[in-house]
Amino acid sequence: MTDSPLFTYEDIDWLKLWQNGRKQKSWDSKGAADWDKKACSFAERHNQSPYVSLFLSRLPLDSTFSVLDVGSGPGTLAIPLAQRTASVTALDYSQKMIEIMTSQAEDQGLTNLRGVQCSWEDDWEKQGIKPADLAIASRSMNLADLDMAIDKLEKYAKKYVFIADRIAPSPFDPDVFQAIGRDFNSGPDYIFTLNILYTKNIHPNVEILQLANTVTFADMNEALESYKWMIKEMNANELAKLEAFLESRIIVSNENGITVHRRHPPRWALIWWKKDENMQL
Repeated sequence: MTDSPLFTYEDIDWLKLWQNGRKQKSWDSKGAADWDKKACSFAERHNQSPYVSLFLSRLPLDSTFSVLDVGSGPGTLAIPLAQRTASVTALDYSQKMIEIMTSQAEDQGLTNLRGVQCSWEDDWEKQGIKPADLAIASRSMNLADLDMAIDKLEKYAKKYVFIADRIAPSPFDPDVFQAIGRDFNSGPDYIFTLNILYTKNIHPNVEILQLANTVTFADMNEALESYKWMIKEMNANELAKLEAFLESRIIVSNENGITVHRRHPPRWALIWWKKDENMQL
């Protein structure tokens, strides 16, 4: 009887496992049209999020730096970065997100921020995208070809790469799925990014960014819209269960809105490395 060959780390296809995991997740990946519809409300909620200061405080910013922000949304990070660096190029595949960001930049008199409607899969060179001192991808690497995205960040970064990647179940709340009677599968998270980086001989720094376990909304309607975004095609019965669940989690209710408690606070893995020095980090 012949022994089977030993299965080792080198035999693992992390990209294939990532893609398999994505097929089993309980949530829909949103397209550009979905984000166009969400752009205004997303900008209102996230531009003032504590996440922004957490992320920015970790960046090695310099007034002479150029920055490439991939998956910029409505300028959540791009606008404050433009206030602190020489130039920012912000990419997003939602035209509405780019329009909101551009409008906000104009209102603030920022002339060093360029918004480009562009996806990970597009030819960045044809879009006139140039390598920048600092390349960031903040909560924007939800795509099938994760390997390609990492290679692009590495190619277009001259000094540093910073990635903020989800730690399951973030940003989703498993208790919500249980409350409405649905199974929950978070899908793959940052551990796949780390392992793909390892196969590329990139050994990054990793830090956990954790937000509060409460979230405040203007009213119940805003809360419902926010949570509905997590869940595929809810029916009326599920919507009623969702509202009852949120009411059970309210810990503050006053003229300023409602504050809901989450057992699973959002957590993100901040993954970063310095170009040509990652073996030493």
